[in-house]
Amino acid sequence: MTVLPLVFDAPRPTMPPRHLADLTRDEARAAVTELGQPAFRADQLARHFYAGVTDPAQMTDLPAAVREELTGALLPGLVTPVRHQSADGGRTRKTLWRLHDGALVESVLMRYPERATVCISSQAGCGMACPFCATGQSGLTRNLSAAEIIGQAVAAAAAMAGGEIPGGPGRLSNVVFMGMGEPLANYKRVRKTLDALLSPAPHGLGLGQRSVTVSTVGVVPAIRRLTEEGLNVTLAVSLHAPDDELRDTLVPVNTRWKVGEVLGAADDYARRTGRRYSVEYALIRDVNDQPFRADLLGKLLAKRLAHVNLIPLNPTPGSKWDASPLPAQQEFVARLRAAGVPTTVRDTRGSDIDGACGQLAAADGIEDAVEGIPSIAVPVPGADAPSFEEGVALGAESDQG
Repeated sequence: MTVLPLVFDAPRPTMPPRHLADLTRDEARAAVTELGQPAFRADQLARHFYAGVTDPAQMTDLPAAVREELTGALLPGLVTPVRHQSADGGRTRKTLWRLHDGALVESVLMRYPERATVCISSQAGCGMACPFCATGQSGLTRNLSAAEIIGQAVAAAAAMAGGEIPGGPGRLSNVVFMGMGEPLANYKRVRKTLDALLSPAPHGLGLGQRSVTVSTVGVVPAIRRLTEEGLNVTLAVSLHAPDDELRDTLVPVNTRWKVGEVLGAADDYARRTGRRYSVEYALIRDVNDQPFRADLLGKLLAKRLAHVNLIPLNPTPGSKWDASPLPAQQEFVARLRAAGVPTTVRDTRGSDIDGACGQLAAADGIEDAVEGIPSIAVPVPGADAPSFEEGVALGAESDQG
């Protein structure tokens, strides 16, 4: 197995064209004014974008003569669907997206009886180099812009509203940053995305803070920054080992910030918000699923405002890593609960559609990605068409700052 380096500073290829979702409301209104239109047109564009409207012909509150100009300037297509894969009777849908520069990312929409959750990506690839993770082993291509991240959630909301997922029209209720990438390594754009998710229409999706989860492998300075900024979104820490010796190997960022430092930052977040944080723990056969490690984790978390979310590993093709057998999972749960630690086991939806993040994007050739998989693979018509124009002004934020 090749050991990859940690990468915090993303490569700097050409960033996407300027998009309304990358701008503040004042910046968007100024941009519209520069195009010779009244400032309120920016609010109209925002209403259409967050409602998932992509066809200018449907934006009937805009003058027909300027629809193409306004949408071309401020609503360029940044995330183009390449392929949908469905499982669980269609209630789980994984989408492979092509970005303007050809990079590939994924999102997963999951519908349950009482909620609908989308898991979105914040980076193309990932620089955290976790050896059991398909995305971590792909390396980091680049950070996504805020508009590229938000676009995944907007598409999921539109799919729910349009009744594309079995069960009839519904509402997107939850967003989790657990797709490709380390969200807190792309802090500025993830922070802007949070504002959009939480802002009411027409300038966002209007979700509650408790309905949004930000996951991190433990980028301590960014956790503290999130704490200082006063948000109350749910924090999830991908721990995967209770001891530094093993975690240094499984989660290489631990060589910078040890288990105690990561949990200390999470504790401060919990104290400020008064809300439990989630400890994500992938159960890997004969690696981190031993009874003594369950006891270590229980002792570590027993007096903390935290709960454990155990995740039977979704192995990637050709990987030496495998999920813990059911008896080991059950004993791990029992020992944590005996220590007084609230514990759940994550629903492993989508295992038949390359459910581990990064698997579909990392497949050798998109056309071959679904061969032999017992699921519905639906190519999206026209997906190979370019989603941007040469010469469009670039407006996404830089990687600095």
